[in-house]
Amino acid sequence: MQTVSRLITQFVPEHYQLSLNHDRIGRTFSGTVSINGSSPDSTGEIKVHAKDLTIESVTVDGKEADFNQGENDEISIIHPDIHAGRHIVAIGFSGTITDGMHGLYPCYYEHDGVKKELLATQFESHHAREVFPCIDEPEAKATFDVALTTEQDIVVLGNMPIKQQQIENDKLVTHFDTTPRMSVYLLAWVAGELHKKTAVTKQGVEVNVWATPAQPASSLDFALDSAVETIDFFNEYFGTPYPLPKSDHVALPDFSSGAMENWGLITYREVALLVDPETTSVSSKHYVAGVVAHELSHQWFGNLVTMKWWNNLWLNESFANLMEHLAPDALHPDWSVWLDFVTTESIYALRRDSLEGVQPVQTEVNHPDEISTLFDGAIVYAKGGRLMRMLQQYIGDEAFQKGLASYFAKYKYGNTTGDDLWNELSDASGENIGDFMNTWISQSGYPVVTVSQNGDMLTLSQQQFFVGPHEPSSKLWPIPLKASSTDVPQMLTTKEITVKHTSSEPLRLNVGSTAHFITQYDGDLLSQLIQQVENGELDVVDRLQLLHEQTLLARGGLVSTASLIPLLDAYKNETAEAVWDIISLAINELKKFVETDKDAERKLRSLSGTIARKQYNRLGWDAKENESETDTKMRATIIGMMIYSEDADVLATAKELYASKSLEELDAELRALIVGTAVRHGETSELVDTLIEKYGKTPSPDLQQDIASGLTSTKNEVTISKLLDLIKQGTIVRSQDATHWLVWLMRNRSGRAIAWQWLQDNWKWIEQTFSGDKSYDDFPRYAAGSLMTRNQLEEYKAFFSPMIDVPALTRVITIGIGEIEGRVQLIERDGPEVREALAKL
Repeated sequence: MQTVSRLITQFVPEHYQLSLNHDRIGRTFSGTVSINGSSPDSTGEIKVHAKDLTIESVTVDGKEADFNQGENDEISIIHPDIHAGRHIVAIGFSGTITDGMHGLYPCYYEHDGVKKELLATQFESHHAREVFPCIDEPEAKATFDVALTTEQDIVVLGNMPIKQQQIENDKLVTHFDTTPRMSVYLLAWVAGELHKKTAVTKQGVEVNVWATPAQPASSLDFALDSAVETIDFFNEYFGTPYPLPKSDHVALPDFSSGAMENWGLITYREVALLVDPETTSVSSKHYVAGVVAHELSHQWFGNLVTMKWWNNLWLNESFANLMEHLAPDALHPDWSVWLDFVTTESIYALRRDSLEGVQPVQTEVNHPDEISTLFDGAIVYAKGGRLMRMLQQYIGDEAFQKGLASYFAKYKYGNTTGDDLWNELSDASGENIGDFMNTWISQSGYPVVTVSQNGDMLTLSQQQFFVGPHEPSSKLWPIPLKASSTDVPQMLTTKEITVKHTSSEPLRLNVGSTAHFITQYDGDLLSQLIQQVENGELDVVDRLQLLHEQTLLARGGLVSTASLIPLLDAYKNETAEAVWDIISLAINELKKFVETDKDAERKLRSLSGTIARKQYNRLGWDAKENESETDTKMRATIIGMMIYSEDADVLATAKELYASKSLEELDAELRALIVGTAVRHGETSELVDTLIEKYGKTPSPDLQQDIASGLTSTKNEVTISKLLDLIKQGTIVRSQDATHWLVWLMRNRSGRAIAWQWLQDNWKWIEQTFSGDKSYDDFPRYAAGSLMTRNQLEEYKAFFSPMIDVPALTRVITIGIGEIEGRVQLIERDGPEVREALAKL
């Protein structure tokens, strides 16, 4: 088995001189790279990374050298004069531009009926080696001089401002200013037809938002305002000025991830950057602001200071996840950003982190293909962000900021490990942060704290919480309990404690839901909290936290799922949008138990409508004048629950709206629901063809997303097969969106079996198209998240078990088998009781 090779130990680059000639039409590139660096030993050999490149010439210090292709995408350069000391390695090379959305690749779009392309790069995590020979490791920081030869009459963007441009031999040659010392995975360029909007920060940094000419200029304004405000905010919050002279943000038509923090040249999916003021929902605007803040925080966390190796990826992503909420909250306090954090990131983390075999936040890398598996959104992003929020709350924001400022000042342009950050935060706070945090980032999973009361004595105990099959665990965590009573200690570090509790107020733990654990209250303590919900005595976070933790405890078999049904009744007078997200989620939890029982399903649909009716009558279908953004967002949740109830008037209204308005005229918050209702309850082949045609032609990424969501809710098996064919064709549905379409179809009960069979039948195509990409393991992951029956569990095992030794898939397949097994066991265990409880309604 391959192991990760660390080439920086034998050659340390200091400066790259890179010249690259693009032949977009011929789908090739060629160039030269000169690497100034030093060797620590006299070995007669230097190794550099290069993958799928043709090496045409190599010199060392101006003398021709021998070379050969080694393992791990390495080239060995051999010359007797390679000794300890400085050397200049010059390499001539060529390569191929491919559609894989990594390395150097084309992005396709249509403008005024003409098909066009632009070229872009994606080097994270280890794809720079596909474009030029280099030491492709985060610790191998160097400065870069880049010169690009391209077609004329296009925009060419790089990490730094343009130093010089001229026409040579009918080609445009662009030279950029020298970069600061940086990791090679952050190098980037984009070349093609683009237009922009520009503004300047308080410190004079030029900020540009770019898109293809297919996108309207008005769609650039929101991101531009967000970027300027966010840079100004981070300058102050981090106590460290933005380190480059400009900040470019580019919307790419084809992009595998959501966005990429290339230093000074951030690239995005169009849906993550563009906001059409006429067709974009409030939720999408908040999403864009969050993505912009996430990527801009990386300009400090990750770019200015970079992890030494990928096992510390959380130093980048966990902090960026925190900052994508912290900055918008400071800039838009009316957005209730931290409520969104609790209902999205926290839930995402808690659900995946409860599965046996999931990775810890800090994970060792033993094979090159394992690097891509580190980018688990639920763990290194969401869980990591939740842990950073826990830390910030634990030491206070003032100490947190002070520690960050010291960290940036001490390590700028360098590389660090987690302990370097903990040391600065320890100095700033006076707490031993390493002892506190290393347990959380090095251990997978999280604890459930069980609280029981006997007279005036409280017993609190911790154990690892699991959903599904698992081995016994003896893990312990230092848990900041953040209790509502001062009788309870601040921290639980042992397996169990007993304390005297004299307060008559109901006890709550993890007030504010900032720590990464859940609580199981005994019967009386839980009853008291439910009573407080009914009386309106708990705040929003406590209400939603209580309900969500009960859904988790049901998943884990610690309480019966049937207990959620009477619990929902306590929320019938709920008014907060964030809590309604959890009420809707709880209804979704119950759906899997009634799929094979029509009477029980009718009862669940009726329950959904009964619970949502009061808020539906209040909100209606049309936005009120000067209504809050939370009401605007809540309307979609409430109407979604009413549509699930199959209320005849609600369905009729949705279908009438679809028939009487263009898609662009529909309320952006409700558009996906309206399209889905038209498809599920009034589908014709003409309707489907019209939507597919509109999807292919509209430049609006938000409209595309709503059409896809609606179409994939179809009940028609012929349509389902047709949509699956579109995924593979790659003309209408871009490969970047393949997993979205597939997961929507697999979550659709009518599409699940067909989509699962399609995935198996087309695995060779999936492997060829996505195996080099971070999204490769999404396919077994999303399949595991959707399959429901014991027969499907056996099919999953039979299909994926032969791939268990593929490093990029090992973990996700192992977790997937346990996840399906746990779901099947849960349905078998709790199904009869859930259906019985519904029958009594």
